[in-house]
Amino acid sequence: MPYDDLIAHLTRTTMLGPGEAARVVADVLAYFGEPVEAYVRRRHAELKSRGLANDEIFKRIAAELPTRRVAAPELSLRQLRRIIYGG
Repeated sequence: MPYDDLIAHLTRTTMLGPGEAARVVADVLAYFGEPVEAYVRRRHAELKSRGLANDEIFKRIAAELPTRRVAAPELSLRQLRRIIYGG
């Protein structure tokens, strides 16, 4: 695995075993490797399930995107809506 040094660090600094540390690293990489469109759809569904309205949801997602591991392109609220509803 290309992150053996990170896995070794986690096993030294936490109570995780090597297998658990490798799973944590893989999960974190998968989370931050999520494509923009998939992230927008997932976050929209999560926030919608909490009862938020679309106007608030799209503002939150727009604020979150620049904080992603690989900065996403800046998307307008209209572009965010198009990812969800097509068009």
